[in-house]
Amino acid sequence: MKLLAASSSLEIRYVTVILLVIGLSSAGVAEIISLDSGNIDDILNNAGVALVNFYADWCRFSQMLHPIFEESSNSVREEFPDTKQVVFGRVDCDQHSDIAQRYRITKYPTLKLFRNGMMMKREYRGQRSVVAIADFIRQQQVDPVKELNSLDEIKTLDKSKRNIIGYFETKDSDGYHSYEKVANILRDDCTFSAAFGAVSEAERFSGDNVIYKPQGENAPDMIYLGSLSNFDLTYAWTQDKCVPLVREITFENGEELTEEGIPFLILFHLKDDTESLEIFQHEVARQLISEKGSINFLHADCDKFRHPLLHIQKTPADCPVIAIDSFRHMYVFPDFKDLNIPGRLRQFVLDLHSGKLHREFHHGPDPTDSTPGQEETGVEVASSPPDSSFLKLAPSETRYTILTRDRDEL
Repeated sequence: MKLLAASSSLEIRYVTVILLVIGLSSAGVAEIISLDSGNIDDILNNAGVALVNFYADWCRFSQMLHPIFEESSNSVREEFPDTKQVVFGRVDCDQHSDIAQRYRITKYPTLKLFRNGMMMKREYRGQRSVVAIADFIRQQQVDPVKELNSLDEIKTLDKSKRNIIGYFETKDSDGYHSYEKVANILRDDCTFSAAFGAVSEAERFSGDNVIYKPQGENAPDMIYLGSLSNFDLTYAWTQDKCVPLVREITFENGEELTEEGIPFLILFHLKDDTESLEIFQHEVARQLISEKGSINFLHADCDKFRHPLLHIQKTPADCPVIAIDSFRHMYVFPDFKDLNIPGRLRQFVLDLHSGKLHREFHHGPDPTDSTPGQEETGVEVASSPPDSSFLKLAPSETRYTILTRDRDEL
């Protein structure tokens, strides 16, 4: 009897251990992939959607996010089991500072969204909870392309938005796959629609094509003339149409714009002063189109940005005012009326790139440029360093802008 009891006891223990092992293994359904310089490009380029946690071990907010991020990954993996459809990754920014610098990571933890290897402008800024992060990923899986069942539906499109419409013979084509990929990347900037087969036939007189419908009632359509199967060309054309040359900056999107990593050329104007904005847009397009990518062209509401204006000794009564925010200093364009002088706005931007504005800010006008009564146009931005537990930067890397607010804490 004792032998039988001992045997039963061993069997129970054995079964218990097996169940425990099974339980432990099933708890880790999803894998958080540790990214480094050797695998990051391959993993991100082959992921439909990737959410990457850029963290630092010394940061307590990073420590708090780790279990939440892992549980979110488990939740999402149950719904999207394809490991290439959704990827959760992490980067230890202390161990891989080159990656942190590559993606302009300045705060920890930062959650960046990638699509097919391309980093999206808008990082995840929602609530740091399992439910919120999982819901965010589900939203990213929603098809951004609305299928049109009739061309009459085009008349009901919201004309206050930028609309891209594709006409394809079939969904199973290289052209549509490229279009769908572009739509996924630019889903926050444009609305995308598509018609197929017999519905699109009237618009496919020369083959599959894509058009852009600008904002407004009477704006003419623009037709894409490149190869639809060429993703790079299609993306470049669509991005140019979806992302305006001069964008509005607000306190809601200011940090996102800052994270693009390039200085601001800003027109501060009264909300109802559309004439100054039109003049500024025209001169930016005429003088500075070649500088796109090296500086962001923005406009801001003077009333909303009263406090930033005080940093350059201006008030809404002084608007319109043009300034450059280099994230270290603010440089004021001498006079809005000088926009009428050919090349003056362009020279202002070139003086930023050459270091002339920064040099004159600290040392006064260059001797060759000194003229009687000439005033210094730079105004230094006063700013207090963020909490070092939330942001770790070397002094030479610290960058601030008066147009952004502190990130909400975890």
